[in-house]
Amino acid sequence: MKNTINKLLVNHSLFYKALLYVATVILVVYLFPKSGHFKYEFQKGKPWQYENYYAPFDFAIQKTQEEIDKEILETKEFSKQYFYYNEDIVANVKATINELVEEVVSASDLSKVEKNTLIEKSNQIIEKVYEFGYLESSSEQKNEQTIITLRKGNKIQEIQLHKIFLSNQLLDFIQAEIGKEPFNETEITVINIIHKELKPNVSFDESFTQKVLNENLSKISYTKGLVSENERIIFKGDIVEGKKFMILTSLKNEFESQVWSKSNYNWIVTGYTLLVALSFLMIFLFLRKYRLDIFENNTKVSFIFFNIILIILLITFIVKYDAKYVYIAPIVILPLVHKAFFDARLGLFTHVLTVLLLGFIVPNSFEFIFLQIIAGIVTILTISELYKRANLFISVLQITFVYFVAYFAFSIIQEGNAQNLNYEKFVYFVLNGAATLFVLPLIYIFERLFGLVSDESLKELSNTNSKLLRELAEKAPGTFQHSLQVANLCEACANEIHANAMLVRTGALYHDIGKMLNPMYFTENQTTTVNPHSDLTPKDSAQIIIDHIINGVELAKKNHIPDRIIDFIRTHHGTTLVYYFYKKEEQFVGGKVELNDFQYPGPIPFSKETAILMMCDSVEAASKSLKTPSSQSIDELVDKIVNKQMEDGQFMNADITFKELQTIKKVLKKKLKNIYHLRIEYPE
Repeated sequence: MKNTINKLLVNHSLFYKALLYVATVILVVYLFPKSGHFKYEFQKGKPWQYENYYAPFDFAIQKTQEEIDKEILETKEFSKQYFYYNEDIVANVKATINELVEEVVSASDLSKVEKNTLIEKSNQIIEKVYEFGYLESSSEQKNEQTIITLRKGNKIQEIQLHKIFLSNQLLDFIQAEIGKEPFNETEITVINIIHKELKPNVSFDESFTQKVLNENLSKISYTKGLVSENERIIFKGDIVEGKKFMILTSLKNEFESQVWSKSNYNWIVTGYTLLVALSFLMIFLFLRKYRLDIFENNTKVSFIFFNIILIILLITFIVKYDAKYVYIAPIVILPLVHKAFFDARLGLFTHVLTVLLLGFIVPNSFEFIFLQIIAGIVTILTISELYKRANLFISVLQITFVYFVAYFAFSIIQEGNAQNLNYEKFVYFVLNGAATLFVLPLIYIFERLFGLVSDESLKELSNTNSKLLRELAEKAPGTFQHSLQVANLCEACANEIHANAMLVRTGALYHDIGKMLNPMYFTENQTTTVNPHSDLTPKDSAQIIIDHIINGVELAKKNHIPDRIIDFIRTHHGTTLVYYFYKKEEQFVGGKVELNDFQYPGPIPFSKETAILMMCDSVEAASKSLKTPSSQSIDELVDKIVNKQMEDGQFMNADITFKELQTIKKVLKKKLKNIYHLRIEYPE
């Protein structure tokens, strides 16, 4: 048990990667749809390129979405509208009006015949108004010729809407029924009573109408015909169109929507697991072979896997909601983020693998995979300096344009013309581009979550007005000027060999911040003839010089400087000797000197950028010792220093070629000559 625990502690990094690998595979497989997949790809209007195909089982031919939508629209249009006739209102209104009219008529000066006639007309008006009912004008449905269904008690009657009285028709009808103008005083009073007391008794029965509509919609058939098992569907070479296209589409949908048995389900999950496991294994193998520094850093590996899972989650949610919005998702953010924190090759590699996995989720997978891979390549090729917002904006425009062109090409291939383009997708591509601009705040969030550093952060760190660099300029002005010169040299060299210029410049600005603690022990800060090293032994002096590495690392960590910049502080002297005090100690003791006492702790540079800083730092410092700088002396100085570093094996772990070293030496020679304003000597 103890041995097992010890092995886990020793190999905890590999154990974490294995755990991360298994957890990621399980999560991705869980997100994948568990339906089957039709194993053939086909396009409308194109030949069937496979063998003669026969139906593997009985299935129904599905109607197209356009046909279904048309039937739904027709059902809604011709569905009956139901109105409710309230008989209680009629009874109450009759009683009220009769009582009021009789009271008015009885008190009038009219003759008995006239009184009876007026009461009779009043009753006739009520009967006619409530024969089919009285409906408020605001409740009118469609036009007056519309056939409606009137529910009156237990009876249902279909009538035209114009037979029902509306409030705006009521007054004219009452006046016409009472008689001709001019009306006497009693008639006017009766007209007002009837008009006032008549109440609407017909109302639109929305719930019942909707219930009937839902029943009618549920009766719509989504299929039209049946294909029997072993029935021939298509011959090899036949054009996929018309009924054949509908049958193949129906069969494909049947495969993707089947409720699988437990045995089939297990096989599908096994297949998904193998493919997903293989894909993520490729990422580990890529990192192990080409980016070992990332592979050994669990935080960076976790970050890569986190981004891939984030994209898969996003697409899964969109597909479950509505697959037509899948092109709104800014998938190109994945290579953008990985390029910002690592490099373009890793960004493109992870993007391609992620898109291939997404092919199992999205509909029309071939089109999706092609468009997204092309967009990813354009993203990697066009965005060189992410911290420049103009570059990002221009690149997003180019990516959106590529989406337009690729989708247009696919559409005319599939449809055979440009008339059936889905212009809605062009809007989705524009929204995709707008969402891609969110990458900058997203990078900032990732920096805080994972402790990584991007070009945007490097830009902020390289500002000489930042707290730490301003403090360096105040406490050690000579060192600050030296750092600025080294930063300029590093940037020029990095640009020449296509290294990360922003990274190496930032690293150069911070590489000597440890000298702030004892600035006067470094010659560039000494303004008088008094040298504090005169009172120390060579060994003590060497230790103070060496300590500026350790002090710099501690100071950087205290000020939350990223590890990528601290690496420059650690490696800019590698494992070289403090040569001046080493030789002085030899003279002092007159014998063999312990190398460890005069050797920097290292490590040696492990990237192009850290190697560039070592060369530029040494050359710039040594150039100050030239009493009479000349073109020849500068050339000899650069060759001597760089060649010595190469002989000492300082660049063994740096991914830098001999050709690149020669290029760097040429740049250093040229820049130093410009610094010292050397000119060609003309003959007198």
